[in-house]
Amino acid sequence: MFMNISRLKRSPVVIIAKKEIKDSLRNRWGMFISIIFLVLSLSVTFAGSAIRGELSLPEISALMSSLSTIAVFIIPLAAMLISYDAFVGEDEAGTLLLLLSYPLTRGQILLGKLLGHGVIMGLTITSAFGFTCILLLFIGNGYKTIDTIILFTQFIGSSIMLAITFILFGYIVSLKATEKAKAVATVLLLWFLFVLIYDLLLLTLLIADLSFISQPMINFLLVLNPTDLYRAMNVSGLDVGGGGLSVFAETGWGIFGLVVAMLSWIIGLMGVSYTIFKKRPL
Repeated sequence: MFMNISRLKRSPVVIIAKKEIKDSLRNRWGMFISIIFLVLSLSVTFAGSAIRGELSLPEISALMSSLSTIAVFIIPLAAMLISYDAFVGEDEAGTLLLLLSYPLTRGQILLGKLLGHGVIMGLTITSAFGFTCILLLFIGNGYKTIDTIILFTQFIGSSIMLAITFILFGYIVSLKATEKAKAVATVLLLWFLFVLIYDLLLLTLLIADLSFISQPMINFLLVLNPTDLYRAMNVSGLDVGGGGLSVFAETGWGIFGLVVAMLSWIIGLMGVSYTIFKKRPL
């Protein structure tokens, strides 16, 4: 067992992951993202009711709906900003050529970077929203402990999957870009299209209640955007009232089907990233 752990520590994937984690910590990205997630989570949970002119803790279904609505704007942006220079940045600095000269496969380099960035995003998301869950159970009354823990666990898990999806989008941009400035502009454009434009158009279609919009078509449109899948994963089975969010809770796929759809995005993007990296000339 100790031999296996020692071999794992010497694995090229783990070594590259450690380097990415150290770089993120050195740049204070981890701390910066943790603070944003924590402030976001605590504000929505404990001060969200101030908009209605009162101070009270929300019902758990309303809280999950509010957290996922806010987090869907922040998590994709943070994930792409942490990963956009993974390749183009190293290329500009000349370290990518040095890395490729070592006896490493391109798959190991890609997996190492994904593991490192995934760990950073996973730790920040888990610490921020996990602390909120503990605080809510400690202070709040009327919350069922098991149900609350299950919903927050589902929320944290789906948030990590969303982050990995957009880390991979960042890699694709980084592999195709020739300069860091162009990579930044492209990830901002992707964030704008996926998080704002597509989401707004879909909600407009749903609220318009057009006759040709059936549930299978809604499900198809949800699959085309990981941010909408993320919303559906977090409000599935919850009573979120009327309005556009109610359609995310009525996909009929259940949490398992939604997780499979999100995993399909991750696997597909990994395949695209690897293909582009493999064809990239030295």
